[in-house]
Amino acid sequence: MAKVFRPSNRESKILSRIESSKERERGQALHMVRNHADMLSNTVSMKLVENEIIETTNKNGLQAHIAKGLEKLGKMEDFDLDFKVAPYRQVVANPNVVSLYLTAFVIEDLIKNKDVVDVYGSDEDIYHCIHPQVERFMALEKA
Repeated sequence: MAKVFRPSNRESKILSRIESSKERERGQALHMVRNHADMLSNTVSMKLVENEIIETTNKNGLQAHIAKGLEKLGKMEDFDLDFKVAPYRQVVANPNVVSLYLTAFVIEDLIKNKDVVDVYGSDEDIYHCIHPQVERFMALEKA
């Protein structure tokens, strides 16, 4: 007969705190996107072009397309967001939801844009290019 696992009150509190802190962080990240979408799209698009991850014919068109993607992220349901980022969750150990969404957006949607010639680099390269920019805006939001 299998033993029934019943977590103690202490373990339940710890698990609850971990879950609530993850939810709070996710909420703060989505709030930051709503407030700083234009500036974030500008910085991310510049960095992607500077690091030669994206080759483009029109940087302003690229920035506008990223801004539209960020606006979509601000209005997205939790299920749709989870579905979008699911294939890329294993890119890093503890991913930021906005960085992960932008990585998925570059790989899946941006490559279809008429202004984008090609996207170079692996999923990890793209994530590691985008993540520092997102972290900078997260720090602005907290301050």
